[in-house]
This record gives sequence, structure tokens and C-alpha cells, in this order.
Amino acid sequence: MRWIIKLDEGLAWLSIFCGWVACAAMILMAGNVFYDVVARYAFNEVSIGMQEMEWHLYSVVFLFGIPYALRTDGHVRVDVLYARWSDRTKAWINLVGAFVFIIPFSYLIWNYGYNFAVESYSMGEGSGDPGGLPYRWIIKSMIPISAVFTAIAGLNMATHALRVMSGEKTYEAKHGAEGLA
Repeated sequence: MRWIIKLDEGLAWLSIFCGWVACAAMILMAGNVFYDVVARYAFNEVSIGMQEMEWHLYSVVFLFGIPYALRTDGHVRVDVLYARWSDRTKAWINLVGAFVFIIPFSYLIWNYGYNFAVESYSMGEGSGDPGGLPYRWIIKSMIPISAVFTAIAGLNMATHALRVMSGEKTYEAKHGAEGLA
């Protein structure tokens, strides 16, 4: 059982790391939007590259926020039902959900996203707009990378569920990352 504890804690660390990446991207995106607004309205300057950077950063926020949301139970589900269930039932639901839905879905996204990014790289895809960002494969590669982290978060849901089933951990009614650690 000791190996599950170590595995659970290591997987949790990776999901929390994804949360930090998403947070940093959000801060950068806010600065980018601020720059765009000031440049547009104060100096009548427009940068296509900076506008494209906004949606690139938003993509990172969204894609890397998913593993963090899974880790902290911030994802969408039917909490009206889930909140009434025992910890053991919640653990079984999370265990089955991880192996039946999250990990297979992550594999599909990784598989299609990888080919999508490789194709973009091989054709040297860049922005179609003058002044836009080159190397579009970089942002497209975030899709399969985030799918790997999402699968890791799914595996982390499973290891945490096993710890709950063993009686070592519990699910708290309202918790953040520290409540699951």
C-alpha cells in the first residue's frame, strides 16, 4: 500500500504543476490583453501577433487547467447526487470514471492531437495573417501534452480512490488541492 501513497502523491504533484502553468498563462494573458487595449486605444497601434498570443495563452489556461480541475474536484458532475453518497461509493464512481472515461478519452485526444501537431510542424504552419505568429505547431502540441497530463490526473483520481477505499483518506464536502493531498 505504501507504493500507492507515493504514486498518488507524485501524480498529484504533476496535476498541481499543471495548475501553476495555467495560472502563469492566465497572468501573462491578462498582461497581454492590457497591452493590446492600451496600444489600441492610447496609441492607435494594433499587433496581430499579440492578438494571436491571447488565444494561444487562453488555450494553455484551458488545456492545463483540466488536470488541475480533476485533481481538486473542480470539474463538472452531478453534485446533487454525488454529495449524498458515501466515501466508498464516491471512490468507486471515481475509479470507474477514471478508467472508463478519462484515460480512454485522453488517449483519443493525445492520438489525434499528436497527429495534428506533427502535421502542423511538417508543413511549417504559421499564422495566415501578416504580422501573425509563426510556428503554430507549438500551440497545437499543447493538445497532446495536456492529454497526457489529463490521463495522469485520471490515474491520480484512481489512486486517490484506492486510498479512500482502504480507509486511509476521505472525501471532504468542500476542499481544494490541500483537502485532497
